[in-house]
Amino acid sequence: MLDLRYVVDHLDEVRAALARRSDKDAALLEPVAELARQRLSTMAVSQTKAAERNGASKAMAKLDKSSAEFAERRELLKRLSTEVKTLERELGDVQAQLTEQLSRIPNIPDPSVTVGASEADNVVVREGGKKTDPGFEVKAHYDIGVQLGIIDFERAAKLSGPRFTVLFGAAARLERALINFMLDLHTTEHGYTEVLPPYLVKSESLYGTGQLPKFESDLFKTHKSDPDKSYDLYLSPTAEVPLTNLHAGEILAGDELPLAYAAHTPCFRSEAGSYGQDVRGMIRQHQFNKVELVRICRPEDGAAELELLTQHAEQVLQRLGLHYRCVELCTGDLGFSAAKTYDLEVWLPAQAKYREISSCSTCGDFQARRAKMRYRAEQGKKPRLVHSINGSGLAVGRTVVAILEQYQQADGTVVVPEVLRSQMGCDVIRKA
Repeated sequence: MLDLRYVVDHLDEVRAALARRSDKDAALLEPVAELARQRLSTMAVSQTKAAERNGASKAMAKLDKSSAEFAERRELLKRLSTEVKTLERELGDVQAQLTEQLSRIPNIPDPSVTVGASEADNVVVREGGKKTDPGFEVKAHYDIGVQLGIIDFERAAKLSGPRFTVLFGAAARLERALINFMLDLHTTEHGYTEVLPPYLVKSESLYGTGQLPKFESDLFKTHKSDPDKSYDLYLSPTAEVPLTNLHAGEILAGDELPLAYAAHTPCFRSEAGSYGQDVRGMIRQHQFNKVELVRICRPEDGAAELELLTQHAEQVLQRLGLHYRCVELCTGDLGFSAAKTYDLEVWLPAQAKYREISSCSTCGDFQARRAKMRYRAEQGKKPRLVHSINGSGLAVGRTVVAILEQYQQADGTVVVPEVLRSQMGCDVIRKA
């Protein structure tokens, strides 16, 4: 969430910054500006009336309780007290509306981000791995997987409906091997602490990372089984939510930072806005596995921490021998909470295109303000908001897709990347 005081004091500057995203985002400021004016006006009147009430109370204390003037002062005090309470309620209502409006305004793009309208304006930063010509027509993962007997979409649909997948045999082992490989790499070599968080999260946690209130339609919400439970639970759309909120409402010690967490979790997304997109295959699923990376740091370290986290995610692709590219998103393609984002896009030869496999973002203090996450640099110093950085390290299902296509052979088999062979127990995936 943006800082209300900063928004009000620098309205034109914030409007121009949001316009770098889109005119639609900049327009979201208008009700905030009007509500901020109402807030100041109501606050001024409330303070004036409160002063009058306090003065009337002091004056009444000096009067004879049996006098007519005392009775008049008492009636005045009652009226002023009622007016103050009414104004305080109005001020609370305005503040609630302000918070609601601010919660729907996206983060301000970092000044270094290229201005653009869509993914067509994104900037390729670098490429990794070799883009080879296989010498034959590569089959899509959903075809080769079915032919090998390791992926089944029809039975998944029978169990759960569309956008679900059942993995058998080598595909199930490949997914498990990738999860273990990613977690071992990030914890052993990159210094992340492994976390196994709950898969159900409160609405407060989703609010903290920016999924709520704007993107509720993208979430799966559970029904309450306990009528006495006072909060809602949602299936977590990404481990970014529980990992970032581990320290919600806390004041961390400066020497604890940076904190680095890695977690494997299933992710659940309704894909409400993706009708007709990626209908076939495993690219866009309601349920998928992901290894998530989160770093929490001091503000001055945020830019360097984003670069570091992105490099950690890239190393997964490099060690798997997959061809990919790193793309810096333009302002028009940034996610809601992100100030700057690098997407890692893996090459899928059957589609002849790059597809996102990791999105690494710095959110600045945007999430920290929502989740009330702060740190104290030194004892006695005023607490400051931390910066939060997150990214996939990687999306496991899409990594399976990339391996099935990039390592595919002309005879319909798939070579197993060398770093996974000990866990897979084989060098090649053949028809079962």
